Amino acid sequence: MPKQAESLDHLPTTMRAWQVTTPGPVDGDRAPLALVTKPVPQPGRGETLVRVLTCGVCHTDLHVTEGDLPVHHAHVTPGHEIIGEVVANGPETRRFSLGTRIGIPWLRWTCGVCRFCRSGRENLCPHSQYTGWDHDGGYAEYVTVPEGFAYQVPARFDSVTAAPLLCAGIIGYRAFERANVPAGGRLGLYGFGGSAHITAQIALDQGIEVHVFTRGKDAQAFALKLGATSANGAYDVAPVKLDAAIMFAPAGAMVPNALANLAKGGTLALAGIHLSDVPSLNYQQHLFHEKTLTSVESNTRKDGETFLTLADRLALHPATTPYAFTKADEALRFVKRGDIEGACVLKIGQD
Repeated sequence: MPKQAESLDHLPTTMRAWQVTTPGPVDGDRAPLALVTKPVPQPGRGETLVRVLTCGVCHTDLHVTEGDLPVHHAHVTPGHEIIGEVVANGPETRRFSLGTRIGIPWLRWTCGVCRFCRSGRENLCPHSQYTGWDHDGGYAEYVTVPEGFAYQVPARFDSVTAAPLLCAGIIGYRAFERANVPAGGRLGLYGFGGSAHITAQIALDQGIEVHVFTRGKDAQAFALKLGATSANGAYDVAPVKLDAAIMFAPAGAMVPNALANLAKGGTLALAGIHLSDVPSLNYQQHLFHEKTLTSVESNTRKDGETFLTLADRLALHPATTPYAFTKADEALRFVKRGDIEGACVLKIGQD
């Protein structure tokens, strides 16, 4: 069992980290991210200090960097798909031994006492905090995490492959559950990046027919290679009526078409934390026949544990494009363009 507190004398006092200077377009004239040197964070009570090995590059990082999400922490370090090695424990911290490889997700902390936390819906906690938004995240050499909000990482996944599971995978899994896909049904996926390509694997492993809608030609080809029945343009009419759909793209203009593509009784789950404005909907065309429109907000820790167990059992294989730590800004620009195979991952430390 780890000691209550670990000495930090063996660790460096400073580290490299990316931070948001002034939120703005990553492809604009003025870069919103800067690589800086800052102090290594100190683990507080109940917290673990982690040396970051890899960090996935999520679309939410783009929203934080560009200002689509309001600033919660000035000059925040983005990143919340973190795989790292435990190097120190704060006071009264016992869960992970030194050297253990763990995963750090988007959900950093919840209060545990509000009505949502007490009813198993901690993802709706009004006091919740998030890695890479409320607190510095994984675009850095070291990061802290409350021990109760970290995950054991299945041994089958190397640190690059494991990183996208910590958000893209977990959120995709929750969205899949919220979409109420019937056994043997037809599922539409709107947008086909890091989260959607993992969700597609879950669906295909269960015998569900997958239809993809995305603007990127390379992403369309990737979807077909994974086993999708069709790969269409973002606003195309579905080749068949869909029993359920999940929208990962942050484009509200796609919502009416996605609803129109649903069969009677179908569900559209909106999986993103940010969505541009949704146009007016026509009741008869978009919502009648008991169609359901729902959103997805973060995840519970139970979602994460269940998904990682499932990922291990199904041997999911996230496709990744590794980037050097010093190229985080370039990776975000690549994510913004949208035509990628799988997920981008920053390689920061050494396994």
